[in-house]
This record gives sequence, structure tokens and C-alpha cells, in this order.
Amino acid sequence: MRARHVLGRYFIAGLLLLAAAAGAGAQGGRRAPAADAEFGPNVRVYLEYLRAEQEVVDDRVSRREIDRRYYRLNSNRIRALRQMAVRIARETELDYLPELVAVAQEEFDQLFDAPLPAPAELRVGETHDFKFRYLGAVAIARDKFYLFARLDPYEQAELRKQHGAKNEAGAQATTAAPAAPDTTSRPRRVNEP
Repeated sequence: MRARHVLGRYFIAGLLLLAAAAGAGAQGGRRAPAADAEFGPNVRVYLEYLRAEQEVVDDRVSRREIDRRYYRLNSNRIRALRQMAVRIARETELDYLPELVAVAQEEFDQLFDAPLPAPAELRVGETHDFKFRYLGAVAIARDKFYLFARLDPYEQAELRKQHGAKNEAGAQATTAAPAAPDTTSRPRRVNEP
């Protein structure tokens, strides 16, 4: 009877160890690859998102839903986005990435209104249409992508405000005659403490 009781304990302990090992193995499968370990959780999530996008493109080409040119272009776009994300994360040493957009030259009309910016005139750090900041170009195989960071609405509003202030200052500076004083109201009185 005592042997059966001890054997039961060993059996239960074995099952618990087996369950714990299975749980640890399942968690280990979800970990980021060692190459991404240098980054914080937000950057790792973005890199995992790019991996998932590549799997979708691979799956679609395997089912012949897309042609080889489309596959190559989008695979290279994903690689360009990954390169830029890793570069930004390493340069800034922050666990933050802006919303990245990669377009080929023939796709500029998807981002910009006419007149489209010329690729030769793009300067790193420059903003376009108060919506995108140019980050640089990345060439992958035969494709060249121009990468932009989409500005959030607050950044867009701040840029528009700064642009409006510059235009007002420029308009006032170019006025030939000084503005006449406003005689309809009296000067504001300042109270001294």
C-alpha cells in the first residue's frame, strides 16, 4: 500500500515536470530570434510584423495569387523597411520607431499630390506635404526604395503652424511701409507689483 502511494506521488510529480517542460517549450517558440535581442519590445514587435508580412507574401506567391514581379518588389520592400528600422533603432538607441513607408519612384503618386518630388532633390530629414519626413533611399537587388516616416497628427499640426508663422514673418518683412498704429484702442496698462 505504501509503495502504491509513493509511486502515485512520483507519477504526479512526473506529470507536473512534463507539463512545465511543455509550457517552457511553447514559450521558447515565441521568443524573438537572437539577432533581435538587442532591441526593445516595440522594435522587436515591428520586426516580427515584417516577418509575418513576408510569410503572407510567400504564401500568396506559392498559391500563384500574385506574379513574380509583385512578389520580388514586395519582398524587397519588406527588406528595405527592416534595414531602415534596424538602422533607426541602433542609431537612436530607443525602443521607438515612427510609422515607416517605403515606395519605389513610380509609386510617389500614392503619397504625394502633384507636383511629385524628384528623387534627386530629396534631402534626408526634409519634410514633404507636412506628412512625411524623408529618411533615405535603400537599394535592394534591382529595386530602389525611398523611405519616409509618416508624421503623427500633432507633428503635422506643429509644422503647419511653424510654416504659417514663417509666411507671416516673411510677409511682414517685405512690407515697404511700416504699419500705421492702431488708433481705435488705447495702449494696454501694465500694473506693477
